[in-house]
Amino acid sequence: MEEQQSPFQAAIKPGLTIGLVSLALTFIAYFIDSSLLGSAWFGLVALVMFFVLIIYFGTQYRTELGGFMSFGTAFNFSFVTMVISGLISLIGQLLLFHVIDPSLAGVLADQAFETSLSMMEKFGQDPDAMDPAMLEEIRKSTAGSFTLAGQIKSFGVGLIVYAIIALILGAILKKRDKSLDY
Repeated sequence: MEEQQSPFQAAIKPGLTIGLVSLALTFIAYFIDSSLLGSAWFGLVALVMFFVLIIYFGTQYRTELGGFMSFGTAFNFSFVTMVISGLISLIGQLLLFHVIDPSLAGVLADQAFETSLSMMEKFGQDPDAMDPAMLEEIRKSTAGSFTLAGQIKSFGVGLIVYAIIALILGAILKKRDKSLDY
C-alpha cells in the first residue's frame, strides 16, 4: 500500500506549478505591454487563476486521500501551496524590477499613483485641492511598494491574506466521510 503524503509534501508540486504559471503570466504581460502589470483586470485574472488552480490541485489531493479531507488538511494544503507560489512570484518580481528592467518599478508606481488620483476623483475628492505634501506622501508610498524592502513587506502582509484565502479554500475543499457519523 502506498503511503499518503502530508499536506505539506503534497503542496510542494502544486505550489511550484502555480508559482511558475503566475511568473509566466507576469513575464508575458510584461513583454506584451508592461502597463498591463498595473491594470486591475490583470490582477483579477491572476486571482481567478490562482483560485481555480488551487481548487483543482486540492481536489486531486482529496481524491488521493480517498475522497475525503478534513478542514485542517485542506487549510494546510492551500496555505502551503500559496506560500510556495508566492515565494516564486516574489523572486520573479524581484528579478523583473531590479535586474531585468529597473525602470519598470517607476513606471508602475506612476501608473498606480494616477489610478489612485482617478479613484479619489470618482469618490468626490479633488486631488488639486489636496495638500501637495499629502500628494507627495502618496507618491512616495506608492513608489516604495516596488523597492526590495517594499516587496518583502508586501509578501509579509500577503501571508496574512494567504491565510484568509486558505480558510475559504479549506471550507471549499473539505469533505467529510458521513459514514463515520454513526
